[in-house]
Amino acid sequence: MHAFVVETIRQARRLIIAVVGGTLVLLGVVMIVTPGPGWLVILLGLSVLAAEFLWARRLLRRLKRQGARIGGAILGRVRGGARPTPPADESRGAS
Repeated sequence: MHAFVVETIRQARRLIIAVVGGTLVLLGVVMIVTPGPGWLVILLGLSVLAAEFLWARRLLRRLKRQGARIGGAILGRVRGGARPTPPADESRGAS
């Protein structure tokens, strides 16, 4: 194929990915204030965009890191919060 055709196909692919990913992100933003899985759709849209765009890949990586950190903090509180203190040795205080 000619270089022109290859470049046109590549640009068309980038445009399709941008439109589909951008639409999913926008739908997710709308779903945050309306019923629906907003954050899930936003992450799906960013995943589509990350297939072609470096900025989306970086943003998705940062969101995953922050989500894991927040999830760990929440699960830590739900499962008992702070680590339990070891039992006091009663033999020391008994006289």
